[in-house]
Amino acid sequence: MKSTRIPRVMAALAVAIVGTTCVHAQAQKPDADDVAKVFAAADKDGNGRLTLDEAKAGMPRVAKNFDRIDKDKKGYLTLDQIKSMMTTR
Repeated sequence: MKSTRIPRVMAALAVAIVGTTCVHAQAQKPDADDVAKVFAAADKDGNGRLTLDEAKAGMPRVAKNFDRIDKDKKGYLTLDQIKSMMTTR
């Protein structure tokens, strides 16, 4: 009985590790639709532009990189700028 128990435990552990890795990988790279939804929720005035304050409130990772993404120093970010930053990472 012990000889079949160890492989089962190891198989269960392998499934858990792979599952966790897949979830972690998905959490690292959100897709474009997810980003658009979060952007829309963070864009409180609905003008298609995310200010630093809006980013701090709704997209903290974007807020941390705001100055790097806002290359033209306009004081706001567009969804396209954020998506572009994501693809160059």
